[in-house]
Amino acid sequence: MTTVEAVPVLDSPWVRFAARRLGRIVVSVWVLITAAFLMIHLVPGDPVRTVLGPTATAEVVAAKREALGLNDPLWVQYGHYLHGVLTGDLGTALTSNLPVSQVIEQRLPTTATLAVLAFLLAVAVSIPLGVFMGVLTRGGRARRAELAFTGTSVVLGVIPEFLLAVGLVYVFGVKLGWLPVAGRSGPASYVLPVVALAIGPAAVLSRIVRVEMLNVLSADYVRTARAKRLRAGAVYFKHALPNTLTATLTLGGLLLSVMVAGTVLVENVFAWPGLGTTMISSILARDYPVVQAIVLVYGVGVLLVNLVVDVALAVLDPRSAIRES
Repeated sequence: MTTVEAVPVLDSPWVRFAARRLGRIVVSVWVLITAAFLMIHLVPGDPVRTVLGPTATAEVVAAKREALGLNDPLWVQYGHYLHGVLTGDLGTALTSNLPVSQVIEQRLPTTATLAVLAFLLAVAVSIPLGVFMGVLTRGGRARRAELAFTGTSVVLGVIPEFLLAVGLVYVFGVKLGWLPVAGRSGPASYVLPVVALAIGPAAVLSRIVRVEMLNVLSADYVRTARAKRLRAGAVYFKHALPNTLTATLTLGGLLLSVMVAGTVLVENVFAWPGLGTTMISSILARDYPVVQAIVLVYGVGVLLVNLVVDVALAVLDPRSAIRES
């Protein structure tokens, strides 16, 4: 009778993969929290004086600073701030006297909706377009179409989102008057900000999908599928497309992170009631508790997106996690 030795849990590549990713997230979040805390101390000027105005007496300013704990030693302030973040207490907004968590709760859904819709639009456009251009231009065919596609995608990919937003406002809002250009007043108000966020990422992602599609179409298994006289749709979408998803998913996750950051300027162009407009107004008012909280939200959002992409890649290609271990 033979006995099978159990593999120690810690020797599993998946356990090491999860531990490594968790460690990176913890360190990254700690660095992010520390940077957000130092923000209020590195920026010149007194935020309390700015909020209370030049007519406030020195006694009032001193009392406000004492209430906020700004007179405590730096390490004491850091301890209080870290404890507050870990317990969900992000402080009080200096301008509105509302809990910062309440401000985030009110604004976060609109920003998240904008970013998710833009990402879905970018994926819905870029994958079919990239596959089509890959099939059309394989083997050096359709050179003019390839040059037009490449040139257009490069130009659209490097134009900042806020410039695209301004152009869309001018054309479709001012000149044609087809769509609203400010605020969130209904489904039509989503069109321009979503398109402004999605155009650049869609251009970049479609170019990557095309390149990956060209590589896959030259692989042996695709040639074998053609030799079996399978339908073109089955060859392209059943055999070729799934094998392009690894690079596409990696870049798509990075582009989603870019979209989250891009909402700051796009929201201000369209007066969108989200975290972006709140962040800019809080910076101008030097309402640093709100700015700190929004920086944390954006930073944690980017880290979570990267984590989801890492896990998805490990599931789609388990060999990558094992090799990395």
